[in-house]
Amino acid sequence: MPRFTFVTVDVFTDRRFGGNPLAVFPDAEGMSDPDMQALAAEFNLSETTFVLPPSDKANTARVRIFNRKAEMPFAGHPNVGTGWVLAGLGRAKGGMLRFEEIAGLVEVRADSDQVTIAAPQPLSLGPEMPVELLAGCIGIDAADVVVKNHRPVSASVGNSFVVAEVAGAALTKAVPDIARFREAAASYTTMGPNRLPLYLYAHDGGRLRARMFSPLSGTVEDPATGSAATPLTALLLSLGKEAEGRYEIAQGVEMGRPSRLLCTARRGADGIRATVGGGCVPVLKGEISL
Repeated sequence: MPRFTFVTVDVFTDRRFGGNPLAVFPDAEGMSDPDMQALAAEFNLSETTFVLPPSDKANTARVRIFNRKAEMPFAGHPNVGTGWVLAGLGRAKGGMLRFEEIAGLVEVRADSDQVTIAAPQPLSLGPEMPVELLAGCIGIDAADVVVKNHRPVSASVGNSFVVAEVAGAALTKAVPDIARFREAAASYTTMGPNRLPLYLYAHDGGRLRARMFSPLSGTVEDPATGSAATPLTALLLSLGKEAEGRYEIAQGVEMGRPSRLLCTARRGADGIRATVGGGCVPVLKGEISL
């Protein structure tokens, strides 16, 4: 039976058992799609990544990302963690890696203390989500959803989330109601009936605090969500006239896994592009026979 090695890392943190855990298979050639999905379900983490040879030799690897139930076109902490693992294996060239993914090419910079990824697509916005519908999903009052700058809206830079600003106290007390999520997904069908990730944020002095709930895809709450932080920061930049912006986002605090995400957004010829970066800490290593 073929054997495959794996490692796990905690992403967007500088300490073990903080941040968002990730499993990485750095050499997954020969695995079948069902194998990958079964392993992602077995690890039971937000995502697991599988590294394959690139289709274009100018790139570092083809990276496939699976959550507990399905393959994903792009995700944040899986790219940051996979970049950290592959850089440690000597696969970075001049500190850079390039990952082929469903959503497009993801460029990764691995520095000594941080890995930063560039989202593969510029900001795109989809339909707004009714305030009452969103509030019901997370057990808060509709009045606690802040609509001064923007209403809850589907936003993507490679992976879609409903992004909404809420009052700080409401962010802390939010609790997902899975039955309401199912009802909302049936009527708000932008992302399909089995996927409705809600990314909530509040201003907290000079930084942002955030929480992400996606119970229909198996992640009741996520400790750090780079693919949601990037469209959020791009959306915030779009609300003003600045050429670029820098944002620090704290997430995972309510889960006991504090995370720190460092984001940028910049206006470009094709729209607003965003990056997200943070630290990684190794946790486990092992192998599996299939």
